[in-house]
Amino acid sequence: MKKLINNPHDFVRESLEGMAIAHSDLIKVNFDPNFVYRTDAPVKGKVAIVSGGGSGHEPMHAGFVGMGMLDAACPGEVFTSPTPDQMLAAAKAVDGEAGILYIVKNYSGDVMNFEMATELARSEGIQVLNILIDDDVAVKDSLYTQGRRGVGTTVLAEKICGAAAQQGYDLQQLATLCRRVNLNGRSMGMALTSCTVPAKGTPTFALGNQEIEMGIGIHGEPGRERMSIKSADEIAEMLALSIIEDASYTRTLREWDEKTGEWQEMELIDANFAKGDRLLAFVNSMGGTPISELYIIYRKLAEICQKQGLQIVRNLVGAYITSLEMQGCSITLLKLDDEMIRLWDAPVKTPSLRWGV
Repeated sequence: MKKLINNPHDFVRESLEGMAIAHSDLIKVNFDPNFVYRTDAPVKGKVAIVSGGGSGHEPMHAGFVGMGMLDAACPGEVFTSPTPDQMLAAAKAVDGEAGILYIVKNYSGDVMNFEMATELARSEGIQVLNILIDDDVAVKDSLYTQGRRGVGTTVLAEKICGAAAQQGYDLQQLATLCRRVNLNGRSMGMALTSCTVPAKGTPTFALGNQEIEMGIGIHGEPGRERMSIKSADEIAEMLALSIIEDASYTRTLREWDEKTGEWQEMELIDANFAKGDRLLAFVNSMGGTPISELYIIYRKLAEICQKQGLQIVRNLVGAYITSLEMQGCSITLLKLDDEMIRLWDAPVKTPSLRWGV
């Protein structure tokens, strides 16, 4: 595998250095520990939204730092969770004295480290709440996670909640909104090829020339089924129907309880999609798939939703949550209400997502 890198061990740092130079009007980068933050942070009186995860999924999360989205992002090493000290340092840098909302993908390392960071921040007088994203319908349990993985809905939650924070929502209102976005979003992805982590230098997994993996995870975790290659329409239909026909899902997640001052387990249930639902349809490249192919998938997805009585009222098509150079795609469908539509449409200005400004 050929890559545009120097020393593999400098991959994350040099990428962040280049990003800081390219977008100096929007972001700053702190090193040791690594985090990306808004140039105007902290914004006094505004709840700050912080997210993070392993590098290799760009533009998520660092590419979404800026007005109307994230206040800070913590990039770990490739496919490796950031550390609690990164998260704490980021929280301190963007704390506008209105609290911090951590948006956390449901992977064991992310969950554990963000919980530790929450406790550290609270011990220093910073009010922090965590909301987990667990929207991957492909498998209930996989490598690195208990329960469903957090994938495409993360991007949508960061945009919607980022707009709400910009408009003055308080911490509890943002946590409630983020939880609702998670419960209304569902995703599934597939891979045509593997990817190669720079420090390893060999493919993460092996796929034959005529094989695809349905339900793949964003770190290359196994999916539902390995099968012979299908047409774009067949793949789109398999992904879309897996999401649309997914049964109501019950999960137990941990959130910080302000009243008791400790972690509490919450049982949360999402509802099935139903005719008449308004949707945001998100077709995402896993990194190596060109947008021309994504539009072929979106074309079929729109047809399927129409046949199912589902109305696509907003969309996002492109590479927003990737797995390095993996070829493949994912579909995320988010059931929208009036509030979410208003917040989705609100102005945003980040390195990788911007409109209305």
